[in-house]
Amino acid sequence: MKRAIFLAIVASALTVLQPAAQAEDQAYKLVDGWGPLPAGVTWGEVPAMTIDKEGRVLAFHRNEPNVIEFDASGKVLKTWGSGFVYPHGIRVDRNGFLWLTDARGENGKGQQIFKYTRDGRLLMTIGSAGKSGEEPDVFNGPTDVAVAQNGDIFISDGHVNSRIVKFSKDGKFIKTWGKKGSGPGEFNVPHSIFLDSRGRLLVGDRSNHRIQIFDQDGNFLDQWTQFGSPSGIFIAPDDTLYVVDYNDKKRVFVGSAKDGSIKYALHDLALAEGVAVDTQGNIYVGETVPGKTDSGMVTGHMVRKLVKN
Repeated sequence: MKRAIFLAIVASALTVLQPAAQAEDQAYKLVDGWGPLPAGVTWGEVPAMTIDKEGRVLAFHRNEPNVIEFDASGKVLKTWGSGFVYPHGIRVDRNGFLWLTDARGENGKGQQIFKYTRDGRLLMTIGSAGKSGEEPDVFNGPTDVAVAQNGDIFISDGHVNSRIVKFSKDGKFIKTWGKKGSGPGEFNVPHSIFLDSRGRLLVGDRSNHRIQIFDQDGNFLDQWTQFGSPSGIFIAPDDTLYVVDYNDKKRVFVGSAKDGSIKYALHDLALAEGVAVDTQGNIYVGETVPGKTDSGMVTGHMVRKLVKN
């Protein structure tokens, strides 16, 4: 009798949860065939996406040309970039400047962070070309960049090193924090970094399966573990938080940077490493590792657009 009651309770709970999960998954849909490439251009791994003030979507990928720019409809506007060893992070800051990170060193190239104008003119380089280490101007696996309102630059140096490095707006070293570990302020692959509306730094501490939150002096404030193994982070001006995890929960999360709450945990739409969102709330993701979603959709080496239903 007790077993029968227990099974009835479980069945009832599943009946309640399944429609909720289905509704969540139906909040967004894929745009089929978005972003076809020109003849002769093929996708490599796409670890990062960004979007500029004009709504142009940029993908940074591991094949040449390394940067591909689209309009919202998926039409390719421009392709450019070569000579990167291991393309990784791409961001457009509040002033419209473009930042790229090259996360490996080889043959005197890589392990650097580059700042460009939107027409591709190089303005600043941080890091020593081809050198790997853990010094103020020597990196080992720089993954991402965030730029504060006052111009201070924060670099997640995380594929080998385990630290955040802070520079002034003119590229002068200020400080660094973090080491390999799992405690507060320690990292295991700090893979993505983004500033919220309060100026707090959210760091996707991927292999520790958490987002850590800091002030701009590196003081630990909080951590959130509900977003799986975060590879990519994007925060909209209203603090809507987008997180992609292709390792653990295999979800595209939509939530809030104010309190860490989750509104949607989308699955079966992508296995993404990079994410960017336009002013209409459309989500653009980049995929790296070939695999399959729960429904069997093949993923990897492509970009996708998700729109609200």
